[in-house]
Amino acid sequence: MNENKTKTKSANGVEKKSYMTFVSDFFKEIKKVIWPTPRMTFKNTGITLVAVILVGTYVWMIDLGLKELLRKVMEISS
Repeated sequence: MNENKTKTKSANGVEKKSYMTFVSDFFKEIKKVIWPTPRMTFKNTGITLVAVILVGTYVWMIDLGLKELLRKVMEISS
C-alpha cells in the first residue's frame, strides 16, 4: 500500500509533491541556510566593487588600445 499519500507519479514518471509538502520542505531548508553577518556582507560588497572597477579599467584600457590601433590603420589606408 502507498505509505506517502502526498506523492503521485506524473505521466513521465517524475514524483509530484503536494503544495503543502513543498512549503514544509521549503521552510525546513531555509532553516539550514547560514545567513551572512552584516560585516561579511559589507566585506563581500567591497570585494565585488573592487573586482568590477579592476575589470572595468582593464576593458577600458583594451578599448583605448584598439581604438588607437584602428585610428592608425585608418590613417595609413587613407
